Amino acid sequence: MTAITPDALLAELHKAADAVSSLAAKLTEADVPAPSALPGWTRGHVLAHITGISNAMARQLEYAARGETVELYDGGYDGRTKAIEMNAGHALEQHRADLDTALERALRAFDSLAADAGAASGNAAAAGAGSWHAPISYRGGVVLDGGFALWRELVIHASDLNTGRGSETWSRPFCEHLFSFLAARVPEDQKLVLQPLGMPPVTIGTGGRSTVISGMITDIAAWLAGREPSLGSLRASAAADGVDLPELLPWPAGVPAK
Repeated sequence: MTAITPDALLAELHKAADAVSSLAAKLTEADVPAPSALPGWTRGHVLAHITGISNAMARQLEYAARGETVELYDGGYDGRTKAIEMNAGHALEQHRADLDTALERALRAFDSLAADAGAASGNAAAAGAGSWHAPISYRGGVVLDGGFALWRELVIHASDLNTGRGSETWSRPFCEHLFSFLAARVPEDQKLVLQPLGMPPVTIGTGGRSTVISGMITDIAAWLAGREPSLGSLRASAAADGVDLPELLPWPAGVPAK
């Protein structure tokens, strides 16, 4: 799998934000309370969540630029949930205004990052505030981790809006990123050999029980992300026999539930 550079990630963030804005622009007022692809959530819930995570990640970078850290959401997981429920029922015009403002804020924060010469040269001391390797509180990581997190949120939740833009639109780099990030969902006793059609296999997990998951790369990524595969190509096998798809562990949440 090819590593994604900060410059490439920045370009992907802009593309993902544009896609979300474009989808929101096509919604009607009646679309907002309609079901999304997520159980129990309307499209309004998804829009409110995208707005919330965009503002939250922008805040991570704004504090990092000052050499400080702050929790991802005000009030933690409970604060996140309350904000989504409170804002989900907003009128479409309000959703669009809030979403555009949040996306602009997040992109502005990432666009303003200084060139990370210190990290590139291996000099950690030179990689200071305002860089891709400045510390943030999200997962105890750095700004680059926050960039990948926002990329995941924008791309996946664009599909969750249930407007016809499914996982079949996910790019190969994005799917390969999910293979790596979502390896945390593989149970300890299992190993998954991911076999995208026409591509080299990727093994995730270190357990003794091996299952081959084959299909289109987007279907495999969607399944790992807990979404319905769009193309229906997914197959699982063990010792050359067809088997049920294995159960996965929960999504590795960045905000601990209380």
